[in-house]
Amino acid sequence: AWLYIRMAKRRTPTYTMSLAVPLSTPSPAAVPDAPADCKPLIYLDNAATTPLEPLALAEMMPFLANQFGNASSLHSYGRTAKVALEKARKSIAGLMGTSPAQIFFTSGGTEADNTAIVGAVRSLGVRHIITSAIEHHAVLHTAEALHRSGQVGLSFVALDTDGNVDMAHLEALLLAHSTQAAPALVSLMHGNNEIGNLADLQAIGTLVRQHHGYFHSDTVQTVGHFPFQLQEIPVDFIAAAAHKFHGPKGNGFLYMSDRVRVEPFIYGGAQERNMRGGTENVAGIVGMAKALEVACGHMETHAQHIRGLKREMIRVLADSIDDLQYNGRSANVDDSLYTVLSLSLPPNANNEMLLFRLDIAGICASGGSACSSGAQGGSHVLNALYPATERTGVRFSFSKYNTEAEVRMAANALAEIVGHKKQPEPILA
Repeated sequence: AWLYIRMAKRRTPTYTMSLAVPLSTPSPAAVPDAPADCKPLIYLDNAATTPLEPLALAEMMPFLANQFGNASSLHSYGRTAKVALEKARKSIAGLMGTSPAQIFFTSGGTEADNTAIVGAVRSLGVRHIITSAIEHHAVLHTAEALHRSGQVGLSFVALDTDGNVDMAHLEALLLAHSTQAAPALVSLMHGNNEIGNLADLQAIGTLVRQHHGYFHSDTVQTVGHFPFQLQEIPVDFIAAAAHKFHGPKGNGFLYMSDRVRVEPFIYGGAQERNMRGGTENVAGIVGMAKALEVACGHMETHAQHIRGLKREMIRVLADSIDDLQYNGRSANVDDSLYTVLSLSLPPNANNEMLLFRLDIAGICASGGSACSSGAQGGSHVLNALYPATERTGVRFSFSKYNTEAEVRMAANALAEIVGHKKQPEPILA
């Protein structure tokens, strides 16, 4: 631990990115400044957060400097901010296949999830929530708190061994707990941030509506990475966070379909058409809109590049580590969240403090969700799927800025730590 603290102090990275990054092709990650005797860091924790898109930063700068007005003010500074705010809303709505009236800005995915779930209970007559044990804590903890307070019943849909939703059990739960007079809320995420499983929003939403329920989905990991036409999907609420698609932290949005309206989650002002009190973060919102524009405009190019990185890491690891397994469906490159690869390593003394060892080797990865990295007991997702396992989980997650050389270096570093079965591959630029 003492060695790790010393290394961390010596290698605190400072990122610098050029504003001239071409949009049409993936760009190498900015290399953080580091002392000459330290390895450059390789950032493979993009499910936790992503580097800021340079064009988003450029879009933000005027509103961080000269155009500092409050969007609620009536003078020219305020009007300028308001115009930028509504332009961003219109842009995001168009990219998501919906109308600007359905988009509400929030501080991120967690607030959007809370607003939807709490709002459905307060305003839509929901008396039962159906979710799964592998949801993000923004959903699980909110549902559990409402259940503890006696406001709702709570059920968990069964999952198969890979973490996929058991649709027959979901229908049974809806039959038992959802009626026209007392509809249930189903909250199931689109892309799992730890194991990369994808849910079928169309199938789930259709089933929920057949049983008079409401459907909320945490789409934080998929907005900006998969196409959406929200007017064609039977979903009532989705949540998004800018920093998962190369936008600024502290910004997100909630989509609400035109068949639902809920009370505000945060009171204190008439912002967001009386849906969210508080002065809008105009700089962050315009940056989020630009980041989503870039992500959607080059989605197929970026997806192809990242899928290639994932395939390469799987290939190198297969030749380097014995008894390697993958969690969930993350190794299914064409039918999973393509940015995430979740590994399961056999018991090994070297697995202790694995993430610290990787960090010292210059590799930034995760053991699960970064939002609970300080929690004891490991990943709640892996514990739910594999409760008796003694294996160690590690998650690598990729972005458009990563390179094949980086994933080979990361795979070889992991093999060196846990023990490999043949010589690591040479690193080719």
